[in-house]
Amino acid sequence: MKIDFPEQFWWGAATSGPQSEGRFNKKHANVFDHWFEIEPDAFYDQVGPDVASNFYNSYKEDIALMKEIGLNSFRTSIQWTRLIDDFEEATVNEDAVRFYNAVIDECLLQGIRPVINLFHFDMPIALQKKYGGWESKHVVELYVKFASKCFQLFGDRVTEWFTFNEPLVIVDGAYLYQFHYPKLVDGRKAVQVAYNIALASAKAVKAYRKINTHVDGKIGIILNLTPSYPASDDPADLSAARFADLWMNEMFLDAAVKGQFPKELTDTFQKDGVLWDASEAELYQIAENTIDLLGVNFYHPNRVQRPDVSADSLAVDWLPTKYFDGFAMPGRRMNVDKGWEIYPQALYDIALNIRDNYGNIPWFVSENGMGVSKEERYLNEDGIIEDDYRIQFIQEHLYWLAKGMAEGSNCFGFHLWTPIDCWSWMNAYRNRYGFISTNIHTQVKTIKKSGRWFRKVVEENQLEVPDTIVAKWAKQVSEEPMEIVL
Repeated sequence: MKIDFPEQFWWGAATSGPQSEGRFNKKHANVFDHWFEIEPDAFYDQVGPDVASNFYNSYKEDIALMKEIGLNSFRTSIQWTRLIDDFEEATVNEDAVRFYNAVIDECLLQGIRPVINLFHFDMPIALQKKYGGWESKHVVELYVKFASKCFQLFGDRVTEWFTFNEPLVIVDGAYLYQFHYPKLVDGRKAVQVAYNIALASAKAVKAYRKINTHVDGKIGIILNLTPSYPASDDPADLSAARFADLWMNEMFLDAAVKGQFPKELTDTFQKDGVLWDASEAELYQIAENTIDLLGVNFYHPNRVQRPDVSADSLAVDWLPTKYFDGFAMPGRRMNVDKGWEIYPQALYDIALNIRDNYGNIPWFVSENGMGVSKEERYLNEDGIIEDDYRIQFIQEHLYWLAKGMAEGSNCFGFHLWTPIDCWSWMNAYRNRYGFISTNIHTQVKTIKKSGRWFRKVVEENQLEVPDTIVAKWAKQVSEEPMEIVL
């Protein structure tokens, strides 16, 4: 089966500053830099962010490799800790300005659209220690100063901006489940941080619209989204899935697109005594500064069931999981290396949800991918990683994405995570995601089989899905394989 994609479709890949650049010539540490300094054993093989994939030094060669595999767009982030010298005054570091200008210009020279995100988990440790990071509304204002500098410096060439990547991960990781520094378990702070980030995003949107002079300029946010699938039709499981959707999807999505938080969610926060501190003026800012476009990160489905304990039972602290527990569906397909279920049909469900419930806002798949460990297992005699599993993963997800697009969802692109194997927080380089492999000892980079395959997809603007994949999915949904016309 062959599927043609629209002209000007974004075929690309995404990374971030903290995960690719290394700490070269960076004046300040972010929370992950600091965490590695004080607790290197927390990171796989004690590999930290000091070198990462050396993008700071090898950006020209890396972008050339991206061009070689056909990318027409590339997302990265500007590090707050690299660009800004004085966080209070938002004075800029000239070497950082030189570097980011060079990256943007090299992308444009190679015919690759630079897509820039502003915050990718890189809170300056100085602001975390002094103010509590996103716990503080003063830090919100400092972030807006940083964002404004980015718009002023680079907005003449960058036309697509994003305020945050996966804000829910900041909340969950740093304030509930301890996989991001400062590793707190504090439900009240978690809820306040979620609000403050939504406010920061809205204020950055407002600043962008005041500063931007580019006729094609747009700004959005990148959210990790997936429908919450209930374990059964039992009312208790349906209720669990509803709250999981409110917390994991609608909290940030509604604020960004609709300009307000779901009342059902805020009523629950109020009932539980954890509702955020908010003013009418701040809520007005959120209402008035909604996004132009949306990035959606999707890796795996979210399956939930009723919690083991009553939501009204006494607990040490508030956690959203008082209302739902995870559910491992029997017979599920798994990426065993990462421990995530593979369920591409969720992209179709996301596409229709955006179409039906969010004004069909323009959106793109800003991250999708498959992390696999020890990929040297798949080296052929020519030294190329034959990652057919990644090719099939992308084919299946693009099949369901195209089905949603054929039914009217306004999706304009697909980005893999990641172009070049990058440093992945606590996982370091345990799992690899890229079209291009990185030898972290020599920094030699080699295009994988998937990268060569993707170039053909981009050149033809067409996806060929094997009949075996089409038949499998058609059987699962009990219908004949549909013709997808975009």
